Amino acid sequence: MQREHTRRGFTISHQKVVLEIDFSGHIWGYTTITLNPTSKDLKTIHLHARQCVIHGVTVGSFPADFVHQDPFAHLSVSNPQDVHNHPELKRRVYSALAEGDEGELSISIPREVAVTPSGHRAQTGIVSEAATPEPQTPGHMAQQPHSVTEYRQIEVTITYSLKNPADGVQFVLPSEAYPTRVPHVFTTPSSPDAARCWVPCIDNLWEKCAWDFEFVVPRSLEQHDPASDDEDEPEESDDYPTVVICSGELVEQVAHPYNSSKTIFLFSQPVATSIQHIAWAAGPFHVHTIPADLSAAEDASGTTQPLMDAFCLPGHEAFLSSTVAFMRSAMSFYVTEFGSYPFGSYKLVFVEELPSQRYDAATLSLVTVEMLHGEDAIDQVFEARHTLSHALACQWIGVNIQQKMWSDTWLVNGLGLYITGLFMRKLFGTNEYRYRLKKDMERVIELDNGSMPPICQPQTLEPPDAVNIPFINLKAPLVLHILDRRLGKSGTSLGLSRVLPKLFLSALTGDMPNNLLSTHSFLRMCRKVSGIDPRSFAEQWIYGSGCPTFGFSASFNRKKMAVEITMRQDAPAYKAHESSEVGKLMMKPVPFFEGQMTIRIHEADGTPYEHVLDIRSPFKRYEVPFNTKYKRVRRNTKRYLARQAAAQAAAEGDADAAAAMDMVDMGFGLEIWENEQERENWKVADWTEEDEQNMAGQTYEWIRIDADFEWIAAIAFDQKDYMWVSQLQRDRDVVAQYEAIAVLSKTPNAIISSTLTKTVLVSNYYYRIRCEAAAALVTCATQKLDWLGLFHLFKLFLRYCYEPEDPKADLFNHTYVPRPNDFSDLAEYFVRKSILRAISRVRFENGKTPPVIRQFLIDQLRYNDNTTNPYADALYICTIISALGCATVSTVPPERGEFISSESGPVQDPQDAELLKKALSEVDRYRSMDRLIPTFHNVVTVAVIEFHMLLSLASLIPHDPRPFFPLTREGNYIQVRMAAFDYLFLGKWYVPKIMRYVLAVMANDSSRIVRRHVARNACQSLALLVNMAEMKTPKEADSLMIEEDGNGGEKVKENKKSEIDLMIKALRKDREVGKNEAIREFLMPIALAPDTDSEVRWCLLKLADLLIRGAEEAPPKVTIHLPPTPVVETAPPIPPVKLPSKPIRPLKAGGPPPRSPHTPFTVPPKLKLVPSSSSQAEAPPVRIPPIAPSVAVEKRKEAHVPKPSAKANEKKTGKAVPKAQTSGMSVNDLRACRSALKKLQTNKHAALFLQPVDPVRDRAPNYFDIIKSPMDLSTMHAKLESGQYKDRFAFEADFRLMVNNAKTYNMPGSFAHNETLALESFFDKLWVRINKTLEAANSKAAQERPPPPSTPSIRVPAPTPTPAPAPIKPSPASTPVATPSVPTIKLKIGGGSSTNSAAPSPSPAVSKPAPKPKGRKPKEPKLSEVPPPTAPAPPPSAPPTTFEDDGSLDLLEEVIAIEREKKQERKHASSSNQRERERERPPPPPVEKGKERVVPKLVIGKRKKEIVDPTEDEILALATPAKKERTSVPAQNSSVAPPPAPPPAPKHVEPPAPAKNGVSAHKAREKPPKSSPIPEPAPMPTPRSSTKGKEKEKDVSRPATPANGKPKKTPTQTTPINEKKCRDIVKTLLKLPEAIIFSRPVDPVADGCPTYYEEIKEPMDFGTISNKLNEGKYSTMEEFARDVELVFQNCRIFNPPTTYPVMCADAVERVWKKEWAKAMEKRLSYAEKRSLQGLLKTLINDNISWVFREPVDPIALEIPTYFDVIPKKDARDLRTIQQKLNADKYDSVEAFEADLDLMIHNAITFNGADSEVGKLAVQLRNRYRELLVPIRGTNGKRKGGEKGTPQPAKRVKLG
Repeated sequence: MQREHTRRGFTISHQKVVLEIDFSGHIWGYTTITLNPTSKDLKTIHLHARQCVIHGVTVGSFPADFVHQDPFAHLSVSNPQDVHNHPELKRRVYSALAEGDEGELSISIPREVAVTPSGHRAQTGIVSEAATPEPQTPGHMAQQPHSVTEYRQIEVTITYSLKNPADGVQFVLPSEAYPTRVPHVFTTPSSPDAARCWVPCIDNLWEKCAWDFEFVVPRSLEQHDPASDDEDEPEESDDYPTVVICSGELVEQVAHPYNSSKTIFLFSQPVATSIQHIAWAAGPFHVHTIPADLSAAEDASGTTQPLMDAFCLPGHEAFLSSTVAFMRSAMSFYVTEFGSYPFGSYKLVFVEELPSQRYDAATLSLVTVEMLHGEDAIDQVFEARHTLSHALACQWIGVNIQQKMWSDTWLVNGLGLYITGLFMRKLFGTNEYRYRLKKDMERVIELDNGSMPPICQPQTLEPPDAVNIPFINLKAPLVLHILDRRLGKSGTSLGLSRVLPKLFLSALTGDMPNNLLSTHSFLRMCRKVSGIDPRSFAEQWIYGSGCPTFGFSASFNRKKMAVEITMRQDAPAYKAHESSEVGKLMMKPVPFFEGQMTIRIHEADGTPYEHVLDIRSPFKRYEVPFNTKYKRVRRNTKRYLARQAAAQAAAEGDADAAAAMDMVDMGFGLEIWENEQERENWKVADWTEEDEQNMAGQTYEWIRIDADFEWIAAIAFDQKDYMWVSQLQRDRDVVAQYEAIAVLSKTPNAIISSTLTKTVLVSNYYYRIRCEAAAALVTCATQKLDWLGLFHLFKLFLRYCYEPEDPKADLFNHTYVPRPNDFSDLAEYFVRKSILRAISRVRFENGKTPPVIRQFLIDQLRYNDNTTNPYADALYICTIISALGCATVSTVPPERGEFISSESGPVQDPQDAELLKKALSEVDRYRSMDRLIPTFHNVVTVAVIEFHMLLSLASLIPHDPRPFFPLTREGNYIQVRMAAFDYLFLGKWYVPKIMRYVLAVMANDSSRIVRRHVARNACQSLALLVNMAEMKTPKEADSLMIEEDGNGGEKVKENKKSEIDLMIKALRKDREVGKNEAIREFLMPIALAPDTDSEVRWCLLKLADLLIRGAEEAPPKVTIHLPPTPVVETAPPIPPVKLPSKPIRPLKAGGPPPRSPHTPFTVPPKLKLVPSSSSQAEAPPVRIPPIAPSVAVEKRKEAHVPKPSAKANEKKTGKAVPKAQTSGMSVNDLRACRSALKKLQTNKHAALFLQPVDPVRDRAPNYFDIIKSPMDLSTMHAKLESGQYKDRFAFEADFRLMVNNAKTYNMPGSFAHNETLALESFFDKLWVRINKTLEAANSKAAQERPPPPSTPSIRVPAPTPTPAPAPIKPSPASTPVATPSVPTIKLKIGGGSSTNSAAPSPSPAVSKPAPKPKGRKPKEPKLSEVPPPTAPAPPPSAPPTTFEDDGSLDLLEEVIAIEREKKQERKHASSSNQRERERERPPPPPVEKGKERVVPKLVIGKRKKEIVDPTEDEILALATPAKKERTSVPAQNSSVAPPPAPPPAPKHVEPPAPAKNGVSAHKAREKPPKSSPIPEPAPMPTPRSSTKGKEKEKDVSRPATPANGKPKKTPTQTTPINEKKCRDIVKTLLKLPEAIIFSRPVDPVADGCPTYYEEIKEPMDFGTISNKLNEGKYSTMEEFARDVELVFQNCRIFNPPTTYPVMCADAVERVWKKEWAKAMEKRLSYAEKRSLQGLLKTLINDNISWVFREPVDPIALEIPTYFDVIPKKDARDLRTIQQKLNADKYDSVEAFEADLDLMIHNAITFNGADSEVGKLAVQLRNRYRELLVPIRGTNGKRKGGEKGTPQPAKRVKLG
């Protein structure tokens, strides 16, 4: 995401925006963007710009051509009148969104403007646009330090205008409906791409730059009456001047130089900020400056407090000050706790018509006016303060610090909400904070049941789904809270209170790159600060989903004096996906949660003892030691009486008594409980004697589970009721009290009712707990308990009413006349509302509310008196109306189909009807009052509408939209309109007239909020109406439901699906809905309109999906996106008949080579003989390898003859070969591999490798994200037995792969890593023995083996030197030539390549014949058909004594011996026909692959090799240079000079490297791609160098000497293929829009280029490259690079310059070069880096390093001349070196040591060798050199060991 500027070719350093606003819907302006080109090839600038009309563009003051295409301005479908085309429209909308990603405005850079470099800079330190790092303290960065070319900046100026924008900018203007509305305008987050809708820019969250703004606005918006007095006009005009508020700091406000009626506002934002965090607002705002906090700590420290201002529209001034008064304390809290405010000022602007509650931008937050409240508000204060304090917190985290990837959104959102919660704790107290945490936790547990994904999904690159954002915002702060609790347990940390200041400080100082925060870096910081590894925590709570459910029970064991606690854990989310692998993969539910849980046992002496349970299994029994010896809880009479006396004294005001009692049993202090008469009046129940005895016998009072709130879990704990009561009455924690109430409410009885009542009465309880207790009393209001709970509720509410004259009056028949309201006691206000809601929920068994309750609520409405109340009672009235609605409706739902729409509803008795009439009368009275004397935001009217909605849904009153229809119109308050529309949608709103009105509102309403609300609810209401039987479903539904009643649960899912289908079918067929004329007429025009709101458009498309069957689109365009490979494979252009004779033609025709069904992909041999008619005669015999290429050439000519029988014989011989040898593995190799595998499987260290990794079972969820080629011993066994290994070296390679996978995934030092090393060591010893044994056996077999038949086979005479090659006996059609020379061997000597300096690759590997590309079996030169060369006489310069046998001879002889055995077997089975014997000789194709090593039976005893590579056997078996050749090669030395008389050779003479697993076979098929981008001259077929290992060959195999005769660099070092990197590069390239033309092979017909394959002989494309990668055809990175470059080369050859394809090639090539450079850059290996980090840590901890630990500070150390002596760029210290090491800036241990040496050198240079510092420097140098010795030693081994192919230890000695 952050690298997008690389693809664009430029970054933006500064942007200036000048706007003139006229407040009538028009904006004019221009923007000047300062670009920093990052590429000299920058030709076109792509910017985002929607809705704008671009008038002109200049680049560097020169007019520029531009193209502006707003994809949403021209949405169209084939037939706009046909609503059935909505699927096409949906596709067009998706396409428009995709098109907009690249930029709607394309600007061509004029020729006069050149992209020229301005110099170079070293790219070190932090690459951050937000902060400049100090030179000596580089931060963490991923890039290697390298010189970066800087180009001169380019200024682009764009003049544009906006008229009535639909997105991005909101004009709020007066209208007929809203004549008093104050005009203002502001930026609005109306859509994800809203920023580009008001200014051309790069609309990207991660693209930041500095900003300057200039706004020209009218000085005042007031319209003056011309007849008014002149004196009044200037006063009026200054009453409400126009104010502009913008992100950044106000520079100045000046009068317009040419127009006195206009004002100019200048703003500057020097901190680099994304356009998505830029906002502004303009209008006649009232300004309220939030005063500084004079007592704040920052004043004492001398720092100034940031300026804070709030702005509101005229008329809201009274609300503004009360709403924002607390903001300064919020600022002080955040600054004190978390560090400096990141900007200079902060502004709050309250605006109308904001589509969301808040829009946070840099230094500025736009807030909806609904947040404003007056001094008389109560309920709104909590929400407003939380919302505004969160807005301020977002300046630290959310604006200044952003998420690094979209998956890190949880962290940014969660941290903002977490620190907001900490401020709320300071503002409202700990009780409120913990209570909210507990309620949020319950909501998370309810939601996170398997339906929600993890809050962090690193594999997801898209923004989080908008549906999941509320859940993420809910869970994330809770996760951070429990992380804080767990970090705090470490003992060395204060939790996140230590982490967060460091985090915010790193953003301010520039240590955080680009101020981007990732989950990984956050967790790493937590680990550093606390010392606790949070990885397991993160896997469970961050990367996993679900919450645990615990069941606990406790019992006391008197013998052991311990409490036995039994724990059982379940994971509901995991159970929900237990049977769905896809569900597990997508949702990642955690099967089991680990961690520590604190329990607190309140023992008999009243002391709480904490214990920690370590949860490591789903079920466990813990024994917790008990501390109080032989004491029991004493609740006897004496103690009770003592408590009573203390309570009485406390109640009378005795402070000492209250302190002594310590508020134990809070309720006992009340007078009403002490008076026996009062106890009777309250019907207080006491514990029974039995209960008292049980209580007295308990050894502890109660137990708290998870006392420290460290788990988001549902915890069920089984303890006695009286223990819960004790917990409620004596535990101070609100969470403990809340849990006790929740449990007690489940077992209602008289004692619990009394206890809950006591809780409500005692004001010492937190008011939230009192409200919960009142709500819990409902459970005790049952007939079984004689309605005791209801009695207590009435008794409690009676405190707010006039007392009855008779104290013993029947409360169930009393008229409750409330006293005048007085809400001064806020706690009592909330308790009062809670009691009202609780009373309304009391029910008879039939679901109805007792009539007394309904009458009670009606009385509360009737007699409510708020005249003397200092607070507003609007929300209290709403509570009563809501409670009355709840009480009127029965809770027992009617059975489905019990009454149909013709019936009015349930039958009511006269009393119910009378009460309903009274209720409606009172509610409507309040509605009328609200119309005359409006409440704040008309909340009472909204409550009335909801009351009617509830009653109509319950069929108690008919649904009549007429009274509320006028409230849907403009002119009403937005919340009222939305509620009225909700009422409308629950009736038959789909009649044509209302439907037209609804669609008109969606399209044209002035309020975006209403448009969206109506669009969303229109879709949802249809489903509700179907369920409510307002619409009839087809008859099948009834029978379906009957069946469902009779059948079991198996068909439930089926039926549900069928039910949904039936509903949709019913909607579509309904005359009034699906056939509705209004929908069919207006839906498409509204959806196609460019100014339609984006969310409304999507809702309309959803509506169309529901109601109208979509027309199927014609599918032709789909074929463009089909993968190209199948087409090419199934349609080769050459007929099969010609394949044998001209195998090279089909490949030249283009595309990836087709494969023969008879030939496996690894079949071609390692011979590469290039046919050339002229070369055979010209070759001098001295330089030729002893293999005659003519045989291969002639063989190809005759190949069409033997092919059919060869196929037949292949089939025959295939039956005789055991399955395990079908790929050509010899018997000895097979036995050895089986033996090795058996020993490996029984090794004690192999337990982890016996079966494939299961990410769930092995708790490695991201295993397959890191390891792309998994391997294990069972897979190796299966491959071995199924014949997938062609030799033992392929088997070894798989073992190495398995080991490397384990090392890659597991950290060094971990158990798995140690087991891997142990197993690898065991295998290495075992394998050495196996190799030696097999080599010895093969050597012996080779000596005893008789020479093979001579006819068509290679003769391998004894290694007696002969001056000339022996005559060749080819097949009859061949013409033997004594000295063929085309295939020469280039021997790689010396040079810098350690990978391939050892063994010369045999000739056949280098000179495989050109026709081979097709990969067809008949084209392969069989072993029996290769002519028998004879070894030339050894020249004097190469005596045999110089040969050092490394085992390669034995290996070759072994292979030859095995081949002879096979030949003997074939002799008996073959006919006497010579040609048949030839065909019969090779086994089936896989076996032939194995024979690739056997081809040349030459004496290679004089060849030198150091190491037998796992893939080297393929090379060994091929022809090797004889002695004569070796004498000639030394003359070339390391430059590999050409031979004196080189024969001419075709350009494509370079060979594919023989690679393991038959990679070279694929190379053979790819013959056409052999021509390198630089054509090679024909007369230069110098000896070729070939590499070992996974043949890093493509580059190496090209001629080392160019045409000018100058030797090239020493043989190029090749790099083994890294398929992951290559795939990543291809994916990156294919994401480019320009790369689409290269994504598949060229189709001459479809692409209109019939001559393509005539001009391009070696076609290549990214699709083919991907296929080759998947099939493992590349062995080196250079081969891959060559194919990619071939794509661009072909494009430039076929297409003229400056054409579109060439421009595309240029664009893709630029990205390719950058990605390739990244892929090939060198870094320290992981092991080296860890070792060096450990070394540094040792040095830093060593006392002698104290001088060198920190950068030199010349001022602090009083050495001002330091940087005169030591240049800043050369300054080094251990911290700087450590930072460079962590940032991967060292590519070798030597570079690291060089920096240490430089540090020592600096110290000695500045201080002198004899100084104290100089001596310390010498000691330190000796110390680190001593520590570096083992690192250098081990690294050499590890390098070789970690790669699959060990490198040669020594080079070939020649001469």
